[in-house]
Formats: sequence, structure tokens, C-alpha cells
Amino acid sequence: MCISTSVQYGPRHAMIASLGSTLAIACIMFLSMLGLGTVLAASETLFSTMKWLGAAYLAYLGVTSLLSKASNIAVPEESQPQVSRRTLFVRGILVGVSNPKALLFFGALFPQFIEPSAPQATQFLVLGLTFIFFELFWLSVYALTAAKARHWLQQPRRATLFSRVTGAVFLMAAGLLATAKRNAA
Repeated sequence: MCISTSVQYGPRHAMIASLGSTLAIACIMFLSMLGLGTVLAASETLFSTMKWLGAAYLAYLGVTSLLSKASNIAVPEESQPQVSRRTLFVRGILVGVSNPKALLFFGALFPQFIEPSAPQATQFLVLGLTFIFFELFWLSVYALTAAKARHWLQQPRRATLFSRVTGAVFLMAAGLLATAKRNAA
């Protein structure tokens, strides 16, 4: 999503979407800290519902990208329809929350680095902020790299190829999510 947004609208817009995605990840980390990851691991119904909603949204993004016209990749200064910052932020949030495995991931990862005898909230905060820092760092790298490739991608055949590859990646992600199994608690 970050790369696609950067190519279509520029790196600043990609960072807005990335902030939405990172906010969603931070909320997932917090919910995991509260134990929702354990509930999700134990509830087949809740896990399946979240999984299918996430897969449907990723499939929607994939189909939208596959059906987009090559002319959609244009330099923002040209006659390209702009998308609002709010829309980009919400898209980022939706992509961020579309994977129920994130709750399980943080629920399994963070306890390995928590010292039970020390204040847990402080430790969690350090782990969470570290993860968020690196998440935003790499999303920034992706956005800036994609922005550099934007002019190259604006050639009609390249733009079409980019849209198709992006759509295929989203559809593969939807397929992988749809086949995900919860780990029995």
C-alpha cells in the first residue's frame, strides 16, 4: 500500500497512509498487551470473522488495482484526481487492522522480551515504540524509493504492469490471509 500510494500520489501522501497503518498496528499491540491476542487464539469464530473481513478488504484493494487504468499513475501536478489525506489515513488503518495474525504475533513476540519481575507497562512501551520506529522507518524508505521510480513507472505499459503486479500482490495477501489458521491456545 505504501509503495502504491507513493507512486500514485507521492511520498508525503504515502506517509499519511503509513501513519494510519502504524496507528492500527499500535492499537493491535495495545490490545495484545491486554490479552485480546489470547482471546483471538482461543476463539475460532472471532478469528475467522476478522480473517475473512481482512481478506475481503485486501481482495477489494487487489481488484481495484487490477482494474485501474494506466493513466492513474501520473505526477500529482498534472491532471490527476487527488485523494484526501483523511481517505489515505483511513485506508492505512484498514490495511493495518486487516490481519488478525498481528494480534497473535504480538501476543507471542512481546512476552519473550518482558521481564516478569520488572514493571511490564514500561517494558511494553519500549518494545512498542521500538517496533513503531522501525515500522515507520522502513515505510519511509519504501515511500521514497517508490517516489524515485514514479517517473519511470509513468510510461503506459510500465504503469499497467505496476497496477497488475500491485493487484496481484494484494490478491495473494488476501489468499494467504484467507488460508491462515489460528494456533490453538
